[in-house]
Amino acid sequence: HTPQGTYSVTFMAYDNQWDSADQIPQRAVDQGIIDTYGSLDTSVGGKSSRYSLSGQWSGNGGWSANLYAIQSNMNLWSDFTYYLDNPAQGDQFEQVDKRWIYGGEVKRVLPFGGNYSGQAQYGAQFRYDDIGEVALYNTQDRTRFNTIRKDKVSEKSIGLYAMADVDLTPKLSLMGGARYDYFTADVESDLSANSGSAGEGIASLKGGLSYAFNDAWEAYLNAGQGFHSNDARGATIEIDPQSGTPVDSVDLLVRSVGAETGVRFSTPGLFNASLAFWWLKLDSELLFVGDAGNTEASRPSERYGVEFAGYYRLKKNVNLDFEASYTESRFTDTVAGEGKYIDGALPVVVSAGISHMPDLGWRQSLRIRHLGARPLTSDNSVKSKDSTVLNGSIGYAWKKWRTELEVFNLLDSRDHDIDYYYTSRLSFEPAQGVDDIHFHPVEPRALRFKVSYLF
Repeated sequence: HTPQGTYSVTFMAYDNQWDSADQIPQRAVDQGIIDTYGSLDTSVGGKSSRYSLSGQWSGNGGWSANLYAIQSNMNLWSDFTYYLDNPAQGDQFEQVDKRWIYGGEVKRVLPFGGNYSGQAQYGAQFRYDDIGEVALYNTQDRTRFNTIRKDKVSEKSIGLYAMADVDLTPKLSLMGGARYDYFTADVESDLSANSGSAGEGIASLKGGLSYAFNDAWEAYLNAGQGFHSNDARGATIEIDPQSGTPVDSVDLLVRSVGAETGVRFSTPGLFNASLAFWWLKLDSELLFVGDAGNTEASRPSERYGVEFAGYYRLKKNVNLDFEASYTESRFTDTVAGEGKYIDGALPVVVSAGISHMPDLGWRQSLRIRHLGARPLTSDNSVKSKDSTVLNGSIGYAWKKWRTELEVFNLLDSRDHDIDYYYTSRLSFEPAQGVDDIHFHPVEPRALRFKVSYLF
C-alpha cells in the first residue's frame, strides 16, 4: 500500500510430464485386445511447463492496471488412427508449442449520480504472442521421423472498450457497452507458400435490461455481439502440408451473436435460483485442425437452450444444489451428404450435490454428474451413450488442520467421458480401415487423501 495505490506481484510455476492413453476404439475392447483402460500405443503422452509473472496496481480515481509475462512450452504425443496412414511406422504424431506471452490491461471505473446512478468504465487490453515454434511431426515411440509442418508465429491484439450500468429507476437498470478489437498475425512457415500476414478488426455491441419486481424476484434480457479468433496458420495457408493440394484460407476473426432472457429468485442465506433461455449464432465452427496441420471447411451454426440452477440451504452447514441444461445445436447451412447435427454437441447436462461443511468437525459431500447421449455424426446416425458419475468426500476440520478423503467415481462406472466416430486401422485390418466409436473411459474408482494447514 502506498499513497498512490495498492500494488501486488504474483509468480506461478508449473512443470509436468505424463504417459496417458488416447481415445481407444470400441472394437479393440470388444475383441479383448485391450481392456477399457488399456492403450494401443503406450508411448503417447506429453510434457509441458508454464511460468508466469504478473503485477497488479489499483490507484486513485478508479484507475487500475495489470501486466503479465508467460513462458509456455508443450510437447504432446498422440495416436488416433494407429496404422491407417502409415502401416509401417504407425500414425503417432507430436504437437509442439513454444511461446512467450505478454499482455496487460488499463481501465478506469467511474461512479456517477444525479438523476440516474450507476457506474461507467473504459479501458484497453493488449496481448502479444511470440511463438518460436508451433509444429507437427510424425513420430514413432516419441522419435521424430518426418516434419509435417513447422512455423514461427507472431500474434498481436488490442481491444478498446467502454460500458456503463445505469439505474433508470429503483427497479429498472440498463447496461450497455461497445468494444473494438484488432488482431494481426505473421506466419513464417517451413513451406513458403503458407507464410504470410493477416490482420482484421471487429466491433461488438452489447446491451441489457433488468427489472426487480421486489427484493426476491428479478427478470432480465441481454443481447450482444462477440467473436472468436482462428489459428493464424489457417488465415495464411495456401497449400495442405500433407497432401500438397491447394486449400482456402479462413477469416482470422469470426462473428457471433447471442441473447438470453430469464428470471432470478433469491432469499439471502436460504435459496437462490435462476431460469434462463438463450440463443447463440456462429458464422462458423472450428476452422483449423491442429492434429492434421490443415484447415477444415467451416459451417455456420445455431444453438439455443434452457438452463436452470438452484441452491438451497437445507439447514445450518447443509446445502443442496441442482443444475440442468438442455441445448439444441444445429448447422444452419446445407451441404450435400452432410446432416445438420453438430458432432459431439451435448444436448443434456445435469449435476446435483449435497454437502455438509461446518467450520469444525466432520464434513461430507456427494455429487452426481450426468451427460446425455450426443450425436457423433452430422446425420445423427451414430450417437454416444449417456454418462453418469457419482463422487463423494469425507473429512474432518480441527483447529487449523483439515483432512479430506475424496472418492472419485464412487460406483465404479464404466461409462465414457467422451466419444468420437472416425476411421482407424489396427495392424491386421484392411488398408481402408474401419469406422468405429473411439472413447475415453471415465476414470476408475480412485481415492485421494489431502491434509492441509491454515496459517
